Amino acid sequence: MNTTIAIIFGGQSAEHEVSLKSATNIFNAIDRSKFNPLLIGIDRAGNWFYNPEYKMQNINLAKDDYFADATSVYMTHSSEKIEIISKGTNMVIENIDVAFPIVHGTFGEDGTLQGFLKSINIPFVGPDVLGSAIAMDKDVTKCLLKAANIPVADSYTLYKYNPSEFLYSEIVSVLGLPLFVKPANAGSSVGVSKVTNEDEFTIALSTAFQYDNKILVEEAIIGKEIECAVLGNEHVRASVVGEIVATKDFYSYDAKYISSTGAKLQIPAEINAEMSGQIRECAVKAFKTICCEGMARVDFFLTEDNRFVLNEVNTLPGFTEISMYPKLWEQTGIPYKDLITELISLSLQRHERDSKLSIKI
Repeated sequence: MNTTIAIIFGGQSAEHEVSLKSATNIFNAIDRSKFNPLLIGIDRAGNWFYNPEYKMQNINLAKDDYFADATSVYMTHSSEKIEIISKGTNMVIENIDVAFPIVHGTFGEDGTLQGFLKSINIPFVGPDVLGSAIAMDKDVTKCLLKAANIPVADSYTLYKYNPSEFLYSEIVSVLGLPLFVKPANAGSSVGVSKVTNEDEFTIALSTAFQYDNKILVEEAIIGKEIECAVLGNEHVRASVVGEIVATKDFYSYDAKYISSTGAKLQIPAEINAEMSGQIRECAVKAFKTICCEGMARVDFFLTEDNRFVLNEVNTLPGFTEISMYPKLWEQTGIPYKDLITELISLSLQRHERDSKLSIKI
């Protein structure tokens, strides 16, 4: 009997549309000789829905309105089964075995959704609660990476309650220009601005504070944008490395997910084997340092003098048609369909391992 996989998508963050594209690709590519996939959508208000009409292949959630005729539902754990229950009738609609959360951004990859899934004792794809929460907060991630002697960009942390704690002139005297201003807890380059003067700095702060109460002001690292995919639980491996060649000013949200001409993906990256090996080792080290399991994409800058700096760790990378994570594994020898199978297998292995603990936390 096939394992039933609930692909959970949508969500309340600014990355809702990205999630629709990722879920579409995963649902269409999953190996149906092994898995029975179904979709659970979370709308922009945070309500959960199930639409049984979406069981065929070749769907397109970015175009079709999944929520229009969907049933409002909730999930619970009962009699060793995970049940999807209609809120209107309190009747069980479906039983599921594993969750594949692909809700990008806030409430999806920050540990919130992972905590809920763990509380109802369901295996789920991707890092656990702690790894997800750490990676989502770029400020906390930087602190842990620095402690592990992993190179990161210099930065200042500003809070909405005291945005003028560090003056523009003070920051520029240390970090120079240009600067990048970004929310501490957001992904996909949402709310990120490049700053070259004080007026742009003021606007950038206002933009970033729309998405988070804590923001980072970082030095600009000039160099190649390099990405590496990581996969595994106790035994972790890294993919070949790829390069993002941005055709715009920087690798923005539009370049990542909307414009097919916003960037060129070069896989493998045009760097020497020794440097590639060092970056792959660092990606695995960073993955372990912040308590990740399952999957993550680790992003770097590589300067002209062959110095690399870790930019961020993304624990729920995109699975859109132009996303780097699945493309890196394809070039490493794991096709898209097999990658999804392995991610599900890793979630089941971790769940079995953790279920053997005598003390439940």
